[in-house]
Amino acid sequence: MLGLARAAALALLATATTTTTTLALPQITRKGKYLYDPSGTRFYIKGIAYQPQGRLSESSQANAENGNFPEPSSYIDPLSSPANCTRDLPYLQQLGVNALRVYSVNPELDHSECMKTFNDNGIYILLDVSLPLNGSIDRASPTWSTNLLDAYISTIDTFLPYDNILAFNIGNEVINLPTNTDAAPFVKAAARDIKAYLRSRGSSALVGYSSVDGDRDFRDPLANYLTCGNDTISLDLYGLNNYEWCGASTYADSGWETIVNDFGGLGVAAYMSEYGCITNPPRLWQEVPVLYSQPTTNVFSGGIAFSYFPTNDGYGMVTFGGSDGQQVETSQDFTRLASQLSNITTGPNIPSESSATVTDGACPTAENSTFQASETLPPTPDEAVCSCLYRTSFSCVVAEVTANKPDIVGALTDYACSLLGSSNATASCDPIAGNGTTGIYGPLSYCSPSVKLSYVFSAYYESQNRRADACDFAGNATILRNPPNTAQDASDAANACLAEDPAGGVFTPSGTAPSTVSATGTGTQTSAAAATSSGATSGALPQVGLREGWAVGVGMVAVVLGGMAVLV
Repeated sequence: MLGLARAAALALLATATTTTTTLALPQITRKGKYLYDPSGTRFYIKGIAYQPQGRLSESSQANAENGNFPEPSSYIDPLSSPANCTRDLPYLQQLGVNALRVYSVNPELDHSECMKTFNDNGIYILLDVSLPLNGSIDRASPTWSTNLLDAYISTIDTFLPYDNILAFNIGNEVINLPTNTDAAPFVKAAARDIKAYLRSRGSSALVGYSSVDGDRDFRDPLANYLTCGNDTISLDLYGLNNYEWCGASTYADSGWETIVNDFGGLGVAAYMSEYGCITNPPRLWQEVPVLYSQPTTNVFSGGIAFSYFPTNDGYGMVTFGGSDGQQVETSQDFTRLASQLSNITTGPNIPSESSATVTDGACPTAENSTFQASETLPPTPDEAVCSCLYRTSFSCVVAEVTANKPDIVGALTDYACSLLGSSNATASCDPIAGNGTTGIYGPLSYCSPSVKLSYVFSAYYESQNRRADACDFAGNATILRNPPNTAQDASDAANACLAEDPAGGVFTPSGTAPSTVSATGTGTQTSAAAATSSGATSGALPQVGLREGWAVGVGMVAVVLGGMAVLV
């Protein structure tokens, strides 16, 4: 039996599908710290997280390399299955949501039917453009690089034609600890470049970021840092993943009162990008009416309840059954949330659009003891410079078979840099390094991981007078057929390439993103869509670059390839 909830949902869907027409949703814009529809009425995000959980990585070491953040090692594109979107629509309508937050999509799949389904029923999409593990700014070793820029733009280009795109989210909890605030400049540089690209495409889609919650000494400086400055570098939409309102909490003891007061000075729109505590069940969702009323609405423009789909840690609100997975059973969490959200038709229309003010928040003048992030941002990743360097100045480069394996590329880079440091070489790894605390970024710091590795390989190979075995690294390196004649020729060619970098290092990306990774590293880092044809049907994609048994010791590296250990 489907049950009453299922029958009612099907009836609602039948009505919806016979009465809706294809109309573009009103364009939502930001003025100062508030969102408005074309009539000048404040817009509030009333949404739910809409992302099936991928397989969690079994490698704690991989998670440690990612800043101890439990990223899934695969993902499922929820906007690529028209059947599932049609299945879920009536339940989303029962909740009364006007927005979905989607965390991972495959830009090479067809999303038109799902996007139309949600558009026709008044549902906007807040879309994260990063991907798990290898397709986002690394929490442990941050960089803003050509491969990430290309990947983000690829997803943006796929979704720009859809009228119900509300925002593109450039990161989720990238800065997740007080010890990795050095990643903040890279996140802000991504916001700067993605905003410039959207302007060049005539798009007014918002650019957002979702932050982890934390102590005030960490949470508040981070929010101020990412939202300060003029409109070209600040975020449009600042999300806070907050789970402090648990059970029958109150405005004060949940910490919300403190957060609203602390975030009052932000100059951009803010929202709860995740909320819905499960540590003190049952979830009563008593925070919902507070979220959509004053004084919370003086600062926040709604939020995203977490999560529609089931998760391993118990956050989901529906389950699926039947041989085809099309039978939906709702939980009491779902019922209680629907009851609370159904009472929210809109929030206070204060201030009006005409009286909303626009200010550029003042950025901090220096790092403090708990927030170490420079105001100097990394340059815009320049694919032309990186490709030029590869073509004209490198002699020993990463092998094609290795270039698509980020974990191995990273371990090789660390090892090859250690060799440079002990080989009396005049070269170093400084040109590929970027430091978000000092604001010092090497001229190759924005190149893809495989281009950086090829630079280190070449530097070591030259330091060893081009000895053949100095360009091997257990078969992970190869000598180019026509390398520069001398090390001086390579240096001259490199300087010529770097001279092509635009003045100041900041420019509007062109959006001519390659779709695959080559040995030059000039494509997207994950290219997961191209890597698996099975994902074209299910949207389920495997992780690219799974760890292959690296163990780094002093003076040597053990490479486990094809079951055979080789010492280098």
